Amino acid sequence: MGPPIALPDTFARAVAGLRSATPRPEILLEEVGAPQRLAPYSFALSASVLRDGDEVASGRLILLHDPAGHEAWQGTLRLVTYVTAELEVDLAADPLLPGVGWTWLTDALDAQDAGYRAIGGTITQTMSTRFGELAGPPAAGDVEIRASWTPTGGDLAAHLDAWCTLLASTAGLPPPGVTALPERRPAATG
Repeated sequence: MGPPIALPDTFARAVAGLRSATPRPEILLEEVGAPQRLAPYSFALSASVLRDGDEVASGRLILLHDPAGHEAWQGTLRLVTYVTAELEVDLAADPLLPGVGWTWLTDALDAQDAGYRAIGGTITQTMSTRFGELAGPPAAGDVEIRASWTPTGGDLAAHLDAWCTLLASTAGLPPPGVTALPERRPAATG
């Protein structure tokens, strides 16, 4: 075995910040392999969001670091995310969904005072209807949020907190401390 590879301080502090944040109980985080060809240094987290024991959203957050900097990033660190969740068909068909999905991200970053620049991304909404041998549940909808931004500070704990808020919003979880009301069922007649 060779000697351990020394990580640049900027990258090591950024990873420590991502590891230090504690998400709400419905969000399960796991360190996963990061892409190796996007930057000299990378780190990745995977998330599953559970509601009543069922996975309702998932995501990945990747930290990239290039000590030489990257012109398009406007810095040496870059965060890249992919979040996806199933939606009710009427929500997935809403033409306002992409704009709302984008504000889930920017509002979460702003609420956590997670400074950023050079932010960009896409929001994709899809609807699927199954036929033939795949017939089964009624039509389903999904939303996908793909985005990247450059953090303006070295401590990324606030960015992870914001990302977890994005995951919770995408999954339709109520804000922390708020209990969702149970769905009302029509009274039985008879």
